Amino acid sequence: MVASAVFVSNLDLFIVNVALPAMNRHFAGSTLASLSWVLNGYAIVFAALLVPAGRLADRIGHRTAFLAGLALFTLSSALCALAPAVGWLVGARLLQAVGAALLMPTSLALLLDSTAPERRPAAVRAWASIGGIAAGLGPVLGGLLVEADWRWVFLVNLPVGAAAVLAGLRVLPRLRGQDGGRLPDLAGAALLTAAIAVLAVGLVESDAWGWGSVRVLGCLVAAAVLTAAFLLRSARHPAPVVELPLLRVPVFATANATALLFTAAFAGMLLTSVLWCQQVWDYSALRTGLAVAPGPLLVPPITLAAGPLLRRLGHGRTAALGLLLFGAGIGWWAAAVQVQPGYAGALLPGLLLTGAGVGLTLPTLIGAAAGALPPTRFATGSAVTTMGRQIGAVIGVAVVVSVLGTPHSAQQALDAFRHAWIAVLAATALALVAAVLLAAAQRRQTAAATNATPAADAAPAPSATSAPAPANTSG
Repeated sequence: MVASAVFVSNLDLFIVNVALPAMNRHFAGSTLASLSWVLNGYAIVFAALLVPAGRLADRIGHRTAFLAGLALFTLSSALCALAPAVGWLVGARLLQAVGAALLMPTSLALLLDSTAPERRPAAVRAWASIGGIAAGLGPVLGGLLVEADWRWVFLVNLPVGAAAVLAGLRVLPRLRGQDGGRLPDLAGAALLTAAIAVLAVGLVESDAWGWGSVRVLGCLVAAAVLTAAFLLRSARHPAPVVELPLLRVPVFATANATALLFTAAFAGMLLTSVLWCQQVWDYSALRTGLAVAPGPLLVPPITLAAGPLLRRLGHGRTAALGLLLFGAGIGWWAAAVQVQPGYAGALLPGLLLTGAGVGLTLPTLIGAAAGALPPTRFATGSAVTTMGRQIGAVIGVAVVVSVLGTPHSAQQALDAFRHAWIAVLAATALALVAAVLLAAAQRRQTAAATNATPAADAAPAPSATSAPAPANTSG
């Protein structure tokens, strides 16, 4: 029951991506820039509320928070399907994100509460693999649903959500919350939301406003000021959205920086592949889903097969290898894709390379970030990692939308998509630099652990080559 709810929330990203062109045709006067908020609004609110929602769940009880989040996610899915205009749809997506922020951090806690101790490691692996399954099925399922009507990408959540709520009321354990826990920093979450949103507005509207315009520069300055205010508040608040001392752990900080940059590239890759198939090659939504699917379907087996490589190379170099493969796939598209459809020789090789790159990179970075912290900080650290990846997705979508603009001919579209793929390559290159820094940080950590004289009561240092948990590849 918990797994089905988490699956639906993970599936949401992939099926909504496939549905964007159909939404664009349905809503008169809509543009890619306005519809990008269907993706970015969700990611921004989810990123900002993930940690506060987890802390709130600790106070009121995991069962209560999970069911409330699931009910809100299901209800807002119905509101998305009923949307008469883009503004309504974006507003409903923000409510969906609030529900997902309550749903995700409590789902694992409930799973562990309901599982015998000896079965918990297997339960955690199964929970973490849900994202990979959603990534593989999402494009095809999204294409099937959009063939009927784009509203079905939201309506599909209703029966699953309703059944999960009813089952949860009967079977989930009733555990009391921590009455003495601190209230989450909602004002800090508001600052973070505003900072990411203003940055996304500046990037998305830069094509219409001009990069040197007062409005774009004002958005960038406002984002910097709001970010500084958020960091200052996080340093002083007793229950901050981001515990800044975690960012002073070198391996954790570099792993999260790499994950943020890579997720920006991943989000840009996913959006451009869907838009290219439907807008330039005139593929149907179903054909687009089938065309894009080989990349996501390659992620789970690559992740499972990467264990020996990870033990040999370590997290940093394994992630760097994955980033090289991912970058090669994007570079292939920039060089080989033409206006004339040529799936097998142009699009498919890039999808296979990027899929292999994601399978090597994303779970490795999640494993590196988790392994850098003591067990008592794992939950908070995982939430920060997920938050960073959502911020990366917002930036990736915003940059791609800005670069694509509104081409008026097939040749202009080809030029615009090549520029977008170059932007994705730039993010990949920055992530590669961060992965090299991660490898260096892990070498220093391993050397320090080897040279130190362990105290009798000291906890063992985290291993630089510990196997990663399977990744949630929803971005």
